[in-house]
Amino acid sequence: MHGSLYIVPTPIGNLGDITLRALEVLKSVTLILAEDTRTSGKLLKHYDISTPLRSYHMHNEHRILTQLVTRIKAGETMALISDAGTPGISDPGFLLIRECLKEGIEVNCLPGATALIPALVNSGFPTDRFVFEGFLPLKKGRQTRLQLLSGESRTLVFYESPHKLLRTLTQFVEYFGGDRQISVSRELTKMYEETLRGTTSEVLAHFENNPPKGELVLVVEGRK
Repeated sequence: MHGSLYIVPTPIGNLGDITLRALEVLKSVTLILAEDTRTSGKLLKHYDISTPLRSYHMHNEHRILTQLVTRIKAGETMALISDAGTPGISDPGFLLIRECLKEGIEVNCLPGATALIPALVNSGFPTDRFVFEGFLPLKKGRQTRLQLLSGESRTLVFYESPHKLLRTLTQFVEYFGGDRQISVSRELTKMYEETLRGTTSEVLAHFENNPPKGELVLVVEGRK
């Protein structure tokens, strides 16, 4: 009899942002697959969860995929978590989920924390239709992607790291125009959470004088 796989969102900052169901699942499964066992270990310790942990990240997901699927098919139940947020959203998860479904294994994805939705709603831009782009390509295809998105009328949502923010904002000014409205949220749910709103030119100037810290979500108004 097959086991099953649970996709379990974890807090993006505030440890209180986890559901009761998520805690129940993490306590009941055979094994928890974690992007970084040190990071996830702190969360499990906080909630007194003693379920065994195993590393599952972008550097080993291909190598251990068959082994994990075989164990689940043999009856084990596993939970997949990332360092923060929902696995599969700019984090490892897609490969394992696809293979489990291919093998007829039940996959359950719990609702929970993710950075893009709070940043989108908090931006004040239309939320009825939006495009989630995640992280832009680092090199190949980056300019082509930006050129394509420059004419997009839906709200655009991106993830970005602090050391790449200035480059991205500079390109937003170039491709979207300096007057396009943007909302930048950083350190969501944490003590120094901040959202800065303005034109792409204004926000770029701000971060040129105030180097950003923490992970960021960039929400750009669609083309009118």
